[in-house]
Amino acid sequence: MSKNEFPACWQAGVKFMLLSETKSRRVSARRSLFLSVLCSAFLLLTITSKAQRLLTLEEAIATALQYNYDIILSRNDSAVAALDYSYRNAIFLPRVNGNVGATWNRNNQKQEFATGTKREGDVKTNNLVGSLTLSWTLFDGGKMFVTRDKAEELVRLGELGIKDQVINTVATVINTYYDIVRQKQQLRAVEETMSISQTRVDLSQRKLDIGVGAKPDVLQSKVDLNAQKAAQLRQLTLILQLKETLNQTMNVAPGSAYEVSDSIPINPNILLGDIQNNIENTNTTLQFLKKNIEIADLTVRERKAERFPIVSFNSAYNLNRTNNDIALNPALPLFNRNRGYNYGFTATIPILNNRNTQRLIRQAELNVQYQQLIFNNQKSLVNLDVLNAFRDYQLQKQALELEESNILLAKENVSIILETYRLGQATYLQLREAQKSLEDAYNRLIAARYNTKLAETELLRLKGDLVR
Repeated sequence: MSKNEFPACWQAGVKFMLLSETKSRRVSARRSLFLSVLCSAFLLLTITSKAQRLLTLEEAIATALQYNYDIILSRNDSAVAALDYSYRNAIFLPRVNGNVGATWNRNNQKQEFATGTKREGDVKTNNLVGSLTLSWTLFDGGKMFVTRDKAEELVRLGELGIKDQVINTVATVINTYYDIVRQKQQLRAVEETMSISQTRVDLSQRKLDIGVGAKPDVLQSKVDLNAQKAAQLRQLTLILQLKETLNQTMNVAPGSAYEVSDSIPINPNILLGDIQNNIENTNTTLQFLKKNIEIADLTVRERKAERFPIVSFNSAYNLNRTNNDIALNPALPLFNRNRGYNYGFTATIPILNNRNTQRLIRQAELNVQYQQLIFNNQKSLVNLDVLNAFRDYQLQKQALELEESNILLAKENVSIILETYRLGQATYLQLREAQKSLEDAYNRLIAARYNTKLAETELLRLKGDLVR
């Protein structure tokens, strides 16, 4: 609360005290006492609200960057690409597999030979098989190197996605924070208008009491005062709603109590050339789309590598062991073991695959063209947004400068009309019109101030300068 608001709160009570000199001295004195108590309660509530923690814009941004759900989700998406990248060199390593198997057989055999010999009985056999194989791709047309580079680019794409989300979240926090400040300023303007309406009620009632006023003036003054009280309630509710919106963006507990600053700082020195300069490499959306083009190019190289033969080195160590408890056939061994290793090279040469490789290459090339068109379209939109935002920025700056001087005129006009009305030299309609002009001037001033900040934030968001 400003210094001028403390005596203004008591001013209506003093005016009621002056009315005690009239015939309704006792009634006015009771009104004065009631208004003084009301002002005391208002001051107490104001001081209590001042005791709440002041949340600065920097603290709000820092909290959102740490806890905002959208940023956390973007980080999780990027973590997947980072995990793939950590295994990027595994594609150059050989693949080794081990296999082992054991089989137990029990068979009842009956044999009759040409010599007339007969053999019959149960045969138990166990067989152990094991192998260790190695396969190492030595050449695949360079596809391994392209896949490794693609994994690296996907990591950078994820980082750009996080940065884009961070910038958008910061812009949302700034706009919401200063919207709360704006509504606080609007609340103070409503309260100032209420004090003028209260003075109108007092003066109209005084004139009616001494026989020089009209009751419709008193009634209309009270109606206007009640309308402003309703506007005050709406402003208080709107401020609470905006705080909850900011709480959700920061991902803090609903109903968290804090106060925001009272002013909206403006940077009046933004130049269009500074925003447009190198925006292709600073705007996160354009950077993201450009990275998609680079990844699409790498996909084309992957597809073209499939035209080349794949040369692999292969090796294996094998073990086969068979153990029979008896041998019905004397030509068969009771125990047999075979172990050893082998190695060699394999070349897989693509000859005919129904032109599937050519189809995949063409699809990848079309995707590059598609990504390039998306980039060009978005670049055009970004340039348009920059021009529109800068024009709005200039307009709001001029409007702000005009309204800052106009508010002084409106305040002076209300002060003069109020004094002349008190002396009986101005009409009720003149006072009401002056008050309405002051109210409109406040609305335009506060709107121009907030809209200038919105345009400034949008320019910095498009440039990518909200986060360094």
